Amino acid sequence: MIDHTTNPEAPDLFDLEVAPRVRGLPPYLFGKINELKYKKRRAGIDVIDLGMGNPTDPPEQWVIDKLCEAAQDDRNHRYSVANGVLNLRKEVADRYERRFQVTLDPDQEVVATIGSKEGFSHMCLALLGPGDTALVPAPSFPIHVHAIALASANVISLDVRDPQVFLSNVARVCESLTPKPKILVLNFPHNPTGTVVELDFFTEVVKLARKHHFFVIHDFAYGDISFDGQQVPSFLSAPGAIDVGCEFTTMSKGYNMAGWRVGFAAGNRKMLNALKAIKGYYDYGIFQAVQIAAIVALRHGEEARLAQVAEYQMRRDVMVESLNRIGWNVATPKAGMFVWAEMPEPWRSRMGSIDFAMKLLEEAEVAVSPGRGFGETGEGCLRLALIENEQRLRQAVRQIGRALKAEG
Repeated sequence: MIDHTTNPEAPDLFDLEVAPRVRGLPPYLFGKINELKYKKRRAGIDVIDLGMGNPTDPPEQWVIDKLCEAAQDDRNHRYSVANGVLNLRKEVADRYERRFQVTLDPDQEVVATIGSKEGFSHMCLALLGPGDTALVPAPSFPIHVHAIALASANVISLDVRDPQVFLSNVARVCESLTPKPKILVLNFPHNPTGTVVELDFFTEVVKLARKHHFFVIHDFAYGDISFDGQQVPSFLSAPGAIDVGCEFTTMSKGYNMAGWRVGFAAGNRKMLNALKAIKGYYDYGIFQAVQIAAIVALRHGEEARLAQVAEYQMRRDVMVESLNRIGWNVATPKAGMFVWAEMPEPWRSRMGSIDFAMKLLEEAEVAVSPGRGFGETGEGCLRLALIENEQRLRQAVRQIGRALKAEG
């Protein structure tokens, strides 16, 4: 029997040097919060976790039943195809036609991805390299920055909280930077702030892309969840958008299929061909039984999606009303599954958002995401996910109110 126990006194034969792209990744800012959260849960404490946009609602039972049925077919356990089975891509194209009046060729203009995050990351790898620059909205969902860094490209972050100012800054950077940016990343409804835009915003983006010759990648992960009877626009609805960019969607949010890892890229053929080339080397596609269940969900799940949107809207109203009642200043989001809230005074003047999030977890037993985790522009704010039921959300705010009042 071989003893693999490490001898601490033995000299290292070599020092492992990881790649510069990995060394350049910053420390994980949510690490301390997650560590304390898990410690409390191991101790039997009921932590209300509003930190991650991880749906707690299950998919429809008939979608699960279709998955189980498809898993019984021996043919579905073989390798699939990296860009997704044709019928799944057809359903995505049909959804774009029904909801956005956008016509797509499912063979050339739709690719299935292992969640939108994987697709976005591999698209960056396919399009970017050393010396390239991408413009990214700030505050930033971390993968929008780090996928670009992992592709060895440069990031310029631009404040997106006022979309018109953001557009002006995009134009200014393109006019002053040499070489010009190669990619513009967009994300509406925006994570984490919930900012939304109208179709004319995307129309202006297309004009800028044509003028300055950059690609557009729109992360539309929260496009399934918009409130008050409104439908947020798809980037591909803008005239000429498919000539300059692509869009990523997912079944994680509106269909409660986050763990299933089903997403899609749609749009510009050149960009999608580059993505397919990368995926052809990296993966063999999504488990085919999952794809078959996703087809059924897309084909028959619109009523269930709208019911889930209505549930998120009720949770939004409960969360905003409850936080405002305890003295916070919270705007009502128009879309997405988060509330973006300014930290209340006097704590906003006393401490950063990471320390405040730790305080809420320690003293109120509620986990939230600190704004600093989304970059410097997010400092002073918190992101609260609407993933728990209304009773749990009210309970979370009561616990926060009691903890802060006790100190006050």
